[in-house]
Amino acid sequence: MFSLFNTGSVVFTGEIAALAAAFLWAFSSFLFSRLGNTIPPIEMNFLKGILAIVLFAVTVFIIGDRLDNMSLQTLAVLSISGAIGIGFGDTMYFEALNLLAPRRTLLITTLAPVFTAVLAWIFLGELLNLLAVLGIIITIGGIAWVITEQKNTPERDHHHLARGIFYAFLAALTQAVGAVLSRWVLTGTQTSALSSALVRLVAGVLFLVIWVAVKRIRVGQWVRTKSTPRLWGTVAVVVLLGTYLAIWLQQVAFQFTRVGIAQTLLATSPLFVLPISALRGEKLSLRAIAGVFVAVAGIALMFLPG
Repeated sequence: MFSLFNTGSVVFTGEIAALAAAFLWAFSSFLFSRLGNTIPPIEMNFLKGILAIVLFAVTVFIIGDRLDNMSLQTLAVLSISGAIGIGFGDTMYFEALNLLAPRRTLLITTLAPVFTAVLAWIFLGELLNLLAVLGIIITIGGIAWVITEQKNTPERDHHHLARGIFYAFLAALTQAVGAVLSRWVLTGTQTSALSSALVRLVAGVLFLVIWVAVKRIRVGQWVRTKSTPRLWGTVAVVVLLGTYLAIWLQQVAFQFTRVGIAQTLLATSPLFVLPISALRGEKLSLRAIAGVFVAVAGIALMFLPG
């Protein structure tokens, strides 16, 4: 399916993959937010992880990709990346979607490239130049400009708003950690994007199993009371587009382009969300639109040669 991405005949392989993943995440975010009213976030994360693992395992078998040539170090790093980025991070993302609109949630997660740049500087020795520092300031300013917009929010909803922003912040941070760890594996070993995606997903699901067991969370209540064919159809679309294809494309991006560039393009989801929101009848303020473009411009500035 993705032989296109594995040849030298395609220019900007990683960049194209990152933009495609960003679009799929933007589209899926609206379905995620709809499902959040029925399926608790941690159960949604667990469900999509299990179903996506099945899809990846079948794909690995069909393509003939090998998993037995991974070293213990590679498995450990990918597992940590999956537990943090998918197990914990995606759960925080779904929590944020339940409390914030998809547009605002995705906007806050544009902080991920900023965190990625800082972590890459600390752990990979990639120095930040003056343009990068300026880009960080502009990005944070654009995000702050939008999330502080007053929309006559009732006082009782202020607490939910603050929690949603905090969860989205955690989602952005964990995305950055997962990106740096994935990039280290994909460039330092012979591990393929497909295999790395499968290992990360398995680790993420195992993390959720432990989390549910430790916290003694009761699961499956919604299946008996709210399960419908339409609901499962929505889940299938979310898993196929927002998990299976998007995570595979994400790993392709990490493999074929620098992690900073990949994470920057992955963070363009808010730009795809704007027209989708407008088509759904959501009224977009000029401040929100301007804030998105300011934030993305700041991210782009971070990775210009300086």
